[in-house]
Amino acid sequence: QLQHPSAEVREYACASISKLLQQQQVIPAFLQRDVVRCLGPLLMDHSLAVRETAAGALRNLSACGGFEVCDDMVTSDIMTPLVALLKECSTGLDADQLSPKKCKEMNKNYIEDIANEAVNLLWNICECNNTAVHIFNKEGCLEAVLHYMKKFSTNVDLAISVANCLQAVTEDNPDLLCSFNASAQQVLETVMLCRESTMKHILLRTLIAGTIWNIKDTIPPGSLGSMVNAILKIFSESLAVDAGETIIHMNEAEKNRLKLVAETEENMSEVTDSCVLSEDDNMEEIPKGKLRENDVSDLLPSDKWELKEVAALLTAQQTALEIIVNMCCSEDPSDDEWEELSSSDESDLFMENSYNEGSGLLMTPLCLSDEVHSAFLNNLIPKKILEKTAFPNSVALDICMHNPSWKPLIKKLNAVQCRALTCLHSILLVSDVDCLGGASALQSLAQHLSQLVFSKTELPTDTEFLEAITSALRALLQTMASKNISQCMTPEQLLALCEAGIHSSNASVRVNVVSILGISGSVLAKGQDTAETLKMIGKFLLEVAMKESSLVVAGEALDALFDVFADGKEAEKAAEQIKLLPTLKEFQPVFRTRMRKEGKGQYSTDQLCVLDNVKMNLRRFIAYQETLGNTPT
Repeated sequence: QLQHPSAEVREYACASISKLLQQQQVIPAFLQRDVVRCLGPLLMDHSLAVRETAAGALRNLSACGGFEVCDDMVTSDIMTPLVALLKECSTGLDADQLSPKKCKEMNKNYIEDIANEAVNLLWNICECNNTAVHIFNKEGCLEAVLHYMKKFSTNVDLAISVANCLQAVTEDNPDLLCSFNASAQQVLETVMLCRESTMKHILLRTLIAGTIWNIKDTIPPGSLGSMVNAILKIFSESLAVDAGETIIHMNEAEKNRLKLVAETEENMSEVTDSCVLSEDDNMEEIPKGKLRENDVSDLLPSDKWELKEVAALLTAQQTALEIIVNMCCSEDPSDDEWEELSSSDESDLFMENSYNEGSGLLMTPLCLSDEVHSAFLNNLIPKKILEKTAFPNSVALDICMHNPSWKPLIKKLNAVQCRALTCLHSILLVSDVDCLGGASALQSLAQHLSQLVFSKTELPTDTEFLEAITSALRALLQTMASKNISQCMTPEQLLALCEAGIHSSNASVRVNVVSILGISGSVLAKGQDTAETLKMIGKFLLEVAMKESSLVVAGEALDALFDVFADGKEAEKAAEQIKLLPTLKEFQPVFRTRMRKEGKGQYSTDQLCVLDNVKMNLRRFIAYQETLGNTPT
């Protein structure tokens, strides 16, 4: 059917394949039949409808197939027809002979719709395959997709697709930077300055901000400060929106719209029934579609627009948080660079709204100097990021739970919370106590995170949430311990969290809870009358070290033991009661054997380096404990 002379048959075949490819279990069968080489040539089919459905089918294949399938698609030379299609669409986008080609019944612009499918396909492949990114660079695809971006004022969906693709191809791609000349940067700046307030436009600006952060090395030093200010302003705008309230509002708007549509259809039905045309009237019958052409419902938003708006908002917030994490992990600028940033003349445009009353966000260049961190953290955490770490609005969750089409939003809501916790973790790692608001602010933060863990009748089990919350708690408790700030979590709460986390299938969660216990235990060891609690902690950590399947987690448990029992009378008392020294001496050869047998091939070089240090520290700790045992009391 894909080779059929009739364009309608070819289109139907592409559409059928596109639907089937959404089922992962059928993808191997299609790959065995060389579906990529069958569909690829149809990207340049004479029929625009065939081009669109073929691109849609390949897009589904790339999205549902994952990394290996995208690699296969590149090997099957999908990039050749795809690049040709992208360039032809770019050329034809404004051409008089192409742009008026619209399907009368659907008011459809084929060129832009084909471009949208093609860009999404390009995005999926480039995100998974470095060869595709190299071809993107070599073939000058940037110029084509930026041309599509210029349509953002009339086709925001196409612009969002381009922005997603740009964020993917600009990440860790220095070879592309030279292509971002002044003209290309002007296109991105124009989009960033767009003031449309829809959720889709917020997403578009957020994605473009991420792209500009990726290409920051192309920005002249004198403009870098205002650029970062603009990026933070966009993130602030995105994170300031209450997603829960937006869901409630948009769901109500959907109900009202559907009610109006139903009433309009009922009224139009009554009008149609009352219009009885006699044969002598010599009038043509009015087609049903024509009758509804100027129907009031045509002026209403398209189907599911409210749902799409909420989804766009949640994607924007998740993206903003992820980029902030990347900002926190970037390399520090040199002193000269920071001086250049600090003294640069900010444009009136960015400085005019650099501080929004009510939002509490002071826009400062985030280049990871101490000064920047102070301004960034003091203003962004309390007002924006911290709010997103809370559980989603219960009313909004209830709406999503009872509406099948809205139910996927629950996953997005949870993803935003987890990204906020990850963002919080990153900020805690790179900031000092003063930047975070002092001891009282950290104690309040600890209470907030504790509430997230213990507020429900059962401890959380979701792996993504557990990894995010334990990472944030680990960083926070480490910061508090280093400054001798009292911790608000009780030993019982800590042990309960660790009991839940140690059974997680995610090794990072297990590492985090073991480390949390080590940090808290080392603080308790400095106090009085804590031997009983230290005994419980010690037994827990010993059991993890000896029974844990992952050497990395076992090594972390040993490190935690070293921290807890390093010093203090209470620690000495607890160590003696749980027979820590003889147990570790017996376990030492077992750990060495495991490292020798399991180390190579299963763990990275960095992990093996850490494990070697643990092995050395175990020997030293045993020697230290032996000296304690020989010391007269």
